[in-house]
Amino acid sequence: MKIRKAVFPVAGLGTRVLPATKAMPKEMLTIVDKPLIQYVFDEAREAGIEHFIFVTGRNKGVIEDHFDRMFELDTTLAARGNKKAEIEILARDQPAAGATSFTRQQAPLGLGHAVWCARDIVGNEPFAVVLPDELVLNTPGCLAQMIEAANKLGEKTNVIAVEEVPADMTHQYGICGVGKRLGGNMFEVDGMVEKPPKGTAPSNLSITGRYILQPEIFSILETQERGAGGEIQLTDAMIGLARTQSFYGVEFEGERHDCGSKAGFLRANIAFGMARADLRDGLRAEMKHYLEK
Repeated sequence: MKIRKAVFPVAGLGTRVLPATKAMPKEMLTIVDKPLIQYVFDEAREAGIEHFIFVTGRNKGVIEDHFDRMFELDTTLAARGNKKAEIEILARDQPAAGATSFTRQQAPLGLGHAVWCARDIVGNEPFAVVLPDELVLNTPGCLAQMIEAANKLGEKTNVIAVEEVPADMTHQYGICGVGKRLGGNMFEVDGMVEKPPKGTAPSNLSITGRYILQPEIFSILETQERGAGGEIQLTDAMIGLARTQSFYGVEFEGERHDCGSKAGFLRANIAFGMARADLRDGLRAEMKHYLEK
């Protein structure tokens, strides 16, 4: 079945980048000239996603406003007569009418609970989960690579994006075991564990913020007990689903940026700025200026 829907969990508080997120959602922090949420929306749209589901919380209304049309802005830009490029950008970033849905996660109970909150909108079909504070710089995008892999693997397939992390840092991530290699960058997942104690990880491949899941995950999440951090962990539910369905890992092409940390956020701005032909030379000159101080 075609993967048409993507869930974006955007209810988090963004405590790692306070005070910037005290009054503004972390998903609206800008990388170069676009908010984080626009980057992952564009990645999903490039991958063929047709329905975009946002799981929000308090003080997140600006995300919904961002994907709405602003008639006052459109009218003002049109009246000035010299803002054609800006008008085209706004039109390009606009989702199709009826393509977005918003639901609430009323309590901070974890990623697994946030995904479960989207159950009625997703329905009985496979879907993607995209974490907005993780960006992957590559064309095609990470999700497009995963959907291509899922199409090759067939029905009732779950796919997770993975990347190598230093062995001494595996206790900070969800980690998957590596089973049979399928050629290229795909392999059968042989077990998963959320934040294993140091020295016990089955590999150094971390589960990153991109998933393709079957709808049976919702019935598991409905009764899932709290795990690491006292939250309902999506990884724990995936472990349960793996007892009856296959999971595959995709070592994606591209550079991942954790924009939920201050250092990662700054790094992403540099990386995405340097990837822009219209900004590269000026940014390089500015960085050289500061490095020489």
